[in-house]
Amino acid sequence: MRLLPANFLQLRRSSNWLCLLALLWVLPLQAADYQSHQLTDDGLVIQTTDGQLLLRFHQPAVVEAFYQTEGVKQLPSFTLPTQQELVSAGLEVQSDVLRYGTEALTVLIDKASLQLSYERHGKVFLAEEQGLFQHDTLRGFRFQLQPDEKLMGAGQRVLGMDRRGHRLPLYNKADYGYTTESEQMYFSLPAVLSSNNYMLLFDNSASGFIDLGKTEADVLQFEAVAGRTGYIVAAGESYQHTLQQYLQASGMPPMPPRWALGNYASRFGYRTEQEARDTVQRFIEQGFPLDAIVLDLYWFGPDIQGHMGNLAWDKDAFPNPEQMITDFRELGVKTILITEPFMLTSSNRWQEAVEEQVLALNLAGKPKTFDFYFGNTGLIDVFKPEAAEWFWQIYHGLMQQGVAGWWGDLGEPEVHPHDTIHQLPDGTATADEIHNAYGHEWAKMVFERHVRDYPTLRPFIMMRSGAPGSQRYGMIPWTGDVDRSWGGLEPQVELALQMSLFGFGYIHSDLGGFAGGEQFDAEMYTRWMQYGVFQPVYRPHAQEHIAPEPVFHDGTTQRITRDFIQLRYRMLPYNYTLAYQHSTLGLPLMRPLFYLEPDNTAFIDERNSYLWGDAFLVAPVTEPGVTEWTVNAPAGIWFDFFDGSRYKGGQSLTVPVTLETIPVLVKAGAFVPMVASMQTTDHYSSKQLELHYWHDASVGQSQGEMYEDDGVSRTSLQDGAFELLQFHASNQQDQQLNLTLTRQGDYSGMPAARHLMLVVHQAPAHWQQVQVDGRTLEVQAESVAKGGEGAWRNRDGAIVVQLNWQQDTQLTLN
Repeated sequence: MRLLPANFLQLRRSSNWLCLLALLWVLPLQAADYQSHQLTDDGLVIQTTDGQLLLRFHQPAVVEAFYQTEGVKQLPSFTLPTQQELVSAGLEVQSDVLRYGTEALTVLIDKASLQLSYERHGKVFLAEEQGLFQHDTLRGFRFQLQPDEKLMGAGQRVLGMDRRGHRLPLYNKADYGYTTESEQMYFSLPAVLSSNNYMLLFDNSASGFIDLGKTEADVLQFEAVAGRTGYIVAAGESYQHTLQQYLQASGMPPMPPRWALGNYASRFGYRTEQEARDTVQRFIEQGFPLDAIVLDLYWFGPDIQGHMGNLAWDKDAFPNPEQMITDFRELGVKTILITEPFMLTSSNRWQEAVEEQVLALNLAGKPKTFDFYFGNTGLIDVFKPEAAEWFWQIYHGLMQQGVAGWWGDLGEPEVHPHDTIHQLPDGTATADEIHNAYGHEWAKMVFERHVRDYPTLRPFIMMRSGAPGSQRYGMIPWTGDVDRSWGGLEPQVELALQMSLFGFGYIHSDLGGFAGGEQFDAEMYTRWMQYGVFQPVYRPHAQEHIAPEPVFHDGTTQRITRDFIQLRYRMLPYNYTLAYQHSTLGLPLMRPLFYLEPDNTAFIDERNSYLWGDAFLVAPVTEPGVTEWTVNAPAGIWFDFFDGSRYKGGQSLTVPVTLETIPVLVKAGAFVPMVASMQTTDHYSSKQLELHYWHDASVGQSQGEMYEDDGVSRTSLQDGAFELLQFHASNQQDQQLNLTLTRQGDYSGMPAARHLMLVVHQAPAHWQQVQVDGRTLEVQAESVAKGGEGAWRNRDGAIVVQLNWQQDTQLTLN
């Protein structure tokens, strides 16, 4: 352990303190001395002259280091669940070193320096430099960096994928109307993922900085004004395994309701019940699928300012909200309401909030009030159990009216004075101590009480800010108030990938952009909506002076966006399977290219091309007027999803595009299950199932899967109430293709049989027969009767096989 010299604050306040900071570390530092160690049920406890160091494994490849210096205030961990079973680890005691670890990961503790290093398969991949440092108003850690190491992480930033060389604030803060560069945004993460395949997370909720080799090129420094002096290291066998191990320790993201993957009507905002009803009807009349409508702040007040905190229907504008919600629900449209944690002194609930003592306090112990854009306000203290329960009862009452989902806005919190005092269950904390955990605690409040009071239903919780660990509360974050421009569209893949790498797989953008815009840019809007099909949540949202909903735009824009939204619905079996993989394996829905080629460090810098699941390679068009677009393709064979063109990967590809298409390539050997489009996911059924397979002679073996359950039950995975369809292909140098289709599991409402249409794309011309469980079908020139069994070639040359699928099935094409 290390202590900073007492003159640190004077240096920090000087105009060139960043330069002086680099010199600070050459000054003498007081070191703690090793005294003893003890292996306990809670991990390895090392006693020092300053306090104790606790090391414990939460997974075989995830270890926590928690320094507890005597007299230094600590806060709870937000990254790790309170109750968690630990993994046992072995201890080897040597004269100068303690080796504590599992087969996957070992911590080396140098007794003389008390510095820690981390070893995987006999090789050190991470080491503390000075390790812990502490001062009255500053604490943190320093780690060594390798010369060629690249660092991703630190949350929402627009900087490029490799963030090394930056010094970044750790303070969740709104960045209204951002475009192609931003160092501080809504959702910071005190965490990095290294190109050396380890994840380092600082378990600290306080305001601070993370210096990724900016001040000193070979040092990663985390610093905070207060908070928990602990960190977590995860280091698996691959990038995917590292994330999986971390999420198994921090908490897997739960399955969302299936309707969350559908289309939303959303704007800032619907001012009246009639406007909301008319908008929903317009979607239906114009043939646009729709699953949800999002009501912004006008549901509780007639204008923007003065009403926040009412959290009750404005009956002048919404005279019959319960009937409206019921009518929407009968159409398959779920109602989502915005809520904020601010309680204006002008709101109808202000006095109640004061009397119930649910507000954060000032230094005199009175409700803290301050001015911000929406008015003079207090802040609900979600850290205080009694306040959280009071806040939840408002949600509970609205859910009794039929509200299906929640949108938590401004939860950084957007304004959070430093002298605000919060009441935790075991003490108090200032705003600066727990600022970055406010959104996290808010999501926890909603999630845990939702589970308590509605145990069978999956929560829908969309929030703008959080912290490591928020994913276990089902948080669906978005990228904030992005500018409505090409510059706003450009960084959206980078933002999504960076957050996905730390378990926030449902990160998404306001499709079409949110802020500003003088007039409607049809091309930009169309490109954003096309990209949205291949991002986790499909939610156009914007300021109302330009309609964000496609139903209000010209015929060409409507036609193209309708086709893409219908494609989104056709892909529901595939997309829902990605949600299942995210909840069980930790796999992001949007995946970086280096997941396929981990040794290709150039792919770490790739910020436009990405993988949508394991089948698709997508590259959004982010410039106007283009007729071709560059796609950086991993090795292998790829096919254009729209026209079937064949590409050889391992290089940059130039893909032609029109206004009707963006580059979407499918990996050779991929399986993609699909269904017909529908008006709402309430009508979803896989009884009529399409299974698409992209054949190529270069692929010898491949496999895919499809997950299904009832789409709403919260405990489907735990209860085993689901079906898993698995597909396997074996290709014998184009002589024949063997396909195995299997079914496992059961759930209420599961189809006993499916009418399956198998489409084998790129099937060789000499294939003329299909054997189905020993029965021979001749490949015809045209389709057979609907509902029958048969095989034919379609106009694109693909072989289509139609059959009734009830049990495990073997097919051979030759």
